[in-house]
Amino acid sequence: MKRSSTTAGLAVAVLAAATFGTSGALIKPLLESGWSPAAAVTVRVLIGAAVLLPFAIASLRGRWVALWRSRWRVLAMASVGVAGTQLVYFAAIQRIPVSTGILIEYTAPLLLVAFVWARTRRMPKVVVLIGSVVALVGLVLVVSPGGGGSLDALGFAFALAAMVGCAIYYVVAARPSDGLPTVALAGFGLLIGGAMLLIVGVVGLVPFTFSFGQVALFGSTVGWWVPLLLVGVIGTAVAYAASITASEMLGSRLASFAGLLEVVAATFYAWLLLGEKLSLLQLLGGALILVGIGFVRSERVDEVVLEEVTAGGGRAAGVTGAGAGAGAGAAVPVSRSGVSRASASVVPLNGAFEAAPTPPQSS
Repeated sequence: MKRSSTTAGLAVAVLAAATFGTSGALIKPLLESGWSPAAAVTVRVLIGAAVLLPFAIASLRGRWVALWRSRWRVLAMASVGVAGTQLVYFAAIQRIPVSTGILIEYTAPLLLVAFVWARTRRMPKVVVLIGSVVALVGLVLVVSPGGGGSLDALGFAFALAAMVGCAIYYVVAARPSDGLPTVALAGFGLLIGGAMLLIVGVVGLVPFTFSFGQVALFGSTVGWWVPLLLVGVIGTAVAYAASITASEMLGSRLASFAGLLEVVAATFYAWLLLGEKLSLLQLLGGALILVGIGFVRSERVDEVVLEEVTAGGGRAAGVTGAGAGAGAGAAVPVSRSGVSRASASVVPLNGAFEAAPTPPQSS
């Protein structure tokens, strides 16, 4: 992956965080007016699906076989990334403080680092470990979890499940597309995930209540549909499409660290739109998250520089013999899943391999 692609991916990740971050400030007035969390999230997801579906269908251009080939990825996005993670998160915050639930869920990047460490038995580079610690400290400062009595074991278990679900979301989003457009994954994932949430609510597994009165928003009173429409279009359709795009460009680990900016954005919107307090410690926490992302990103930059040097000298890893001389360029890498350069370039991450989109060929 070229350095310019990483920079572009981070820009898209910032857009995803900025749009995802609007969700809390827009949904809170609905919850205060009588909506249950599951009902608000279900309608939000279905609105997002309705917005993206025309673009998703158009992007396929009749190639429905691409959707069928990626059916398990779409189902994983729908069941885990859209429906499952949100359900267990809401189950968690019914038993533990919201700030604690957010803090546990958003330690997902550390789970991804630990998973790669355990799987490859290679310690991550020092910059990744430093970035992880710095970002975690920043997250704690932004969320500012307070003591709320004894910790409920079941609530803690639900929060851990949300953390795992969040990590799986980034892994699924970063998988090779195999010909499935990003907007199609987002659109059909939201559609199926919304249907799952609706079924869960209708059968009574979670509280499902609505209210169709006026709600307080932007310092005035508006119809209940205004925040739902805004969060459905901005905080769901645009956010999911941008987040999946960023994950495909950056890989699951860096994208998950960039996703921590969502917490910073949510805190800012709560201050701007709802008048909630924004402290200096929270601002410091946001800065530390940025620093942590910078440390994690520096590893990718080092890898890119190494790839450019080795490719230019014809001595890329895995190239030996006469073909490694002038004219060879670089190896044709193959990931553990059998993905060749025809569909993805493979970037080594501490001994593991993560598929990333092939950069466009220069003319």
